[in-house]
Amino acid sequence: MIVGIIGSGGREHAICHALNKSNNVKGIYCFPGNAGTAQIAKNITLDLENFYPLKDFIISNKIDLIIVGPEQPLVDGIVDFLETHKIKVFGPNKLASQLEGSKMFTKNLCQKYSIPTAKFRIFKNIESAKKFLGETNYPLVIKANGLASGKGVYICNKIEEAEVSIKEIFGGKFGLADNLLIEEFLEGEEMSYFIITDGKTIKNFGTAQDHKRVLEGDKGKNTGGMGAYCPSRLIDDELEKKILDRIINPTIKGLNEIGATYKGFLYAGLMIVKNEPYLIEYNVRMGDPECQTILPKLETDLLDIFLACCDQKLDKIEIRWNNKKSLCVVLCSNGYPDEFKKNVLIKNIDKIKLNENEYLYHAGTSVNKDGIFSTGGRVLNFICLSDNFSKSRARAIDLIQSLDWDGGFFRKDIGFKIIDK
Repeated sequence: MIVGIIGSGGREHAICHALNKSNNVKGIYCFPGNAGTAQIAKNITLDLENFYPLKDFIISNKIDLIIVGPEQPLVDGIVDFLETHKIKVFGPNKLASQLEGSKMFTKNLCQKYSIPTAKFRIFKNIESAKKFLGETNYPLVIKANGLASGKGVYICNKIEEAEVSIKEIFGGKFGLADNLLIEEFLEGEEMSYFIITDGKTIKNFGTAQDHKRVLEGDKGKNTGGMGAYCPSRLIDDELEKKILDRIINPTIKGLNEIGATYKGFLYAGLMIVKNEPYLIEYNVRMGDPECQTILPKLETDLLDIFLACCDQKLDKIEIRWNNKKSLCVVLCSNGYPDEFKKNVLIKNIDKIKLNENEYLYHAGTSVNKDGIFSTGGRVLNFICLSDNFSKSRARAIDLIQSLDWDGGFFRKDIGFKIIDK
């Protein structure tokens, strides 16, 4: 079988790597991929805002299955388009993807189906939002409504910070903004909870804790993710039942009732408050870097899972995992998440020696005859599995230090809530 993967980040390299292990995968295309996927697949650069050239390429190259990695094409309706042309594709359709594409859509769903989430208000202009800032308590959370690559969330401890956040969102930092959300701040601990569903059957696809803040100790600006560990230290049978009964199942039911059968990964970003789950946000794809952390634990053939999901036969598949502790540290370009240099040579990457249960997934990289270069804010993902998180983190840091790349930085405290307690 020939498969295609849409996306260019660490998540897509991890998916590509997992699919490459399948005996039934005979070839992989990545659109556009990165320097890591180029080692095991064919990278193809197409205009992904225009679906027709992609459709023509899929048909002419006899690609049997397309996996959509990032959120933007999903929200833009790529699944609906490809399915119209009889192309098998893994991922939710345009309507279901509003769970991530519109925070208003998700909040309204939460209200209708009594899904626990933070109290919120919607504001359509700067003036009304600023007026509210003088009437509320702090800290509070301000969110851009649409897609923001994981960065459109501000935790504000005082009115001055909130005013800057509102100005940036309505000023177009994350694209055209007709409104924004102001939410209550929930005091608890974050957890990423993943499922895969074919619209009928729901199966757990792992838990993780992401580290969004750029600085150690979870300080500084939000990023796309500086690292993660899996499984989350918070998960147990009681909490999982609450998540499924109160959040996941009502969401899938609500989507079905509006004619949006959900097919694909669903990522619930949760706040756990005294062992009670609250929905912070939904992502309609695997998280990044959580995907890189979770997939190395998978023992079932990933292709079989994707095909079962597409064919609504997920109930026939047993998803098996190893019991190791997985931890991912992300190496970023200096300056990220603000301005950073691009096209910086990564000199020693070919000298990295990986042992069993060690993985190096590329994110913002490209390759040419002169070597491998950084092209994004998040550049490389170092993942290690062992029998405890401390060993995994120490080894990931050793690998990064052996690279000795002066163009980047990383957090040395990934997993500190479970390792350093």
